[in-house]
Amino acid sequence: MEIPVYVFTGFLESGKTKMVHETMADKRFQDKERTLIILCEEGIEEYDPSEYSGEVFLEVIDEPEDLTTEKLQELLKKHKAERVMVELNGMWMASTLYDALPEDWFPYQEVMCVDSATFKTYNANMRALMFDKLQGASVVFFNRCTPETDIMALHSAVRAVSRRVGIIYEYTDGKIEQDNIEDPLPFDINAPVIEISERDYAIWYRDMAEDLSKYEDKTIKVKGMTVRDEMLKKNEFAFGRMVMTCCADDTTFHGIVTVADCNVECNNGEWFTVTATFKKEKHKMYKGVGPVFHLISMEKSEAPSEPVATFD
Repeated sequence: MEIPVYVFTGFLESGKTKMVHETMADKRFQDKERTLIILCEEGIEEYDPSEYSGEVFLEVIDEPEDLTTEKLQELLKKHKAERVMVELNGMWMASTLYDALPEDWFPYQEVMCVDSATFKTYNANMRALMFDKLQGASVVFFNRCTPETDIMALHSAVRAVSRRVGIIYEYTDGKIEQDNIEDPLPFDINAPVIEISERDYAIWYRDMAEDLSKYEDKTIKVKGMTVRDEMLKKNEFAFGRMVMTCCADDTTFHGIVTVADCNVECNNGEWFTVTATFKKEKHKMYKGVGPVFHLISMEKSEAPSEPVATFD
C-alpha cells in the first residue's frame, strides 16, 4: 500500500504546527485514516490528538541522523498508519527526509510556512536553507502579513526560485489572499526564434525544465559553452552554462544534449551562440526523457561578461 506523505517546512516559529492543526481540522481531511505525525522540531504550540477525528499518533525525531528508512518503517508498522505528516526542522535540508523515505511512501504535498516579518533576514542569512525549501514547495504560506508588508518583495523572492509554486498571504486580521501577480517571461516565447539574452539564461532554463512541452519544436537562440562527454556520440555535445542557484557553493552546469547532422569540432569550455530546434526526447544522458537541441547553426562567441548565470 502506498503511503501519502504531507511535508510542512519552514523555520522555527514560522507557523508549521498551526498549519498542521488546521489541515487536520479541515473537514475535507477528516476521513478517519490512521495518521502518523512526525515532529522533527518542537515549537511553542503543542499537539493534542484528541482534537482530531480518527486515530492520530505523534512521534518525535529530533536528530537528523535518526531520520532513517528503517526508523520510518518501524514507526509506520508500530501505528499501522495509513498516511504520514512530517513537520520538518527548518535547519535540515529537505533531502534529509526525502532520501530516507521508504519506497512505498510518496510525497503528496509540501507546504512551506513563512513568517513574513522575518523572511528577509532568513533569506539573507540562510539563503541555502531557504532556497532548499522554496524549490520543493507546492505552496508557500506567508503568515503574519500586515498592510505594510511588501508583498511584491515576497513574491519576487519566491519567483526567483520557482515559477510553479503557489503563494498565499495570511494577514494578522485573518484575511487570506491568493497571489495573482503575473510574471511575464523576459523573452518572447511566441517569436519565430526565441532569443535568450545572456542575463536570462537561468530564468529560461528553469522555465524550460519545469515544462518541456512549452518549448517543443520551437527555435531557440542562446549563448553557452560546449562540454564533450564520452557517453555522447561525435555529433553530440552538451551545451549550456554554469548556474548559481542560491550561493557560490551551489553552482552547477545546466546544459542540454545537442545533436548535429554531422560531427562537430568543439572542445570543453568553448563559447558559442547556438540556434537549435528544441525537442523533448529520450536520451541515455537523461536515463529517460529530457531536453534535446537539434542544431541549426553555431557561431564561436566571446564568454559573457558574467560567465556564471544567476536568477537576479
